[in-house]
Amino acid sequence: MKRRDFLAATASATALVPLAALPARAEMAMNPAEKPVSPMQWTDENGLTRFLKVDPDPVTDDLGKYPRCPYCGMMRAMFSASRHLIVYENDTVDGTCSIHCAAISLALNMDAGPKAIYAGDAGAEGETKPLADTAAMTYVIDPAKPGTMSAVSKLAFADRAKAEAAAAGSAGASLADFDTALMAAYVEMAKDTAMIRKRRGEKRHDMGLKMPGSH
Repeated sequence: MKRRDFLAATASATALVPLAALPARAEMAMNPAEKPVSPMQWTDENGLTRFLKVDPDPVTDDLGKYPRCPYCGMMRAMFSASRHLIVYENDTVDGTCSIHCAAISLALNMDAGPKAIYAGDAGAEGETKPLADTAAMTYVIDPAKPGTMSAVSKLAFADRAKAEAAAAGSAGASLADFDTALMAAYVEMAKDTAMIRKRRGEKRHDMGLKMPGSH
């Protein structure tokens, strides 16, 4: 199966991604009086997603241009090893903090297939990891370690030998390509979303905050 066909099939099968996971995106995309019903509401008259912008050079300074993950609100520079950058066929770009949030983007933007998907190279030197094309990367899926926005770590390595070394150092870790790691992210989406919602609810409670519209 071609990569685009796989992504389209996976996104279609997971079209019920919980919109509760998208507060930051909804605020950016919608007028306060509007309510998100479907991704079709989020496209303009040209079919371009309202909240994605065309970028002819997306990889250059991606952290500067896309500092915050639009789905969870996290600063991508803090998670440079797990961040992803999706370039769609219409040259719009989405920068996320993780493969978890990249999966949400791919599910929502089904009318624009991905032209390229990049991820932070977890095996690279330095605090800020460079981006590499996921088509040639090896993911390490490690249930023993928490991931970004997920209970299971999924990090990508440009050097397969480094990925093998990372997997060998953790019992239960496995190697995967992007498609396999993406499928795992979708399978875990409901559980991870429930976990995130609970943690954020506890944090709001500790801070004495309420959700908008609550009494």
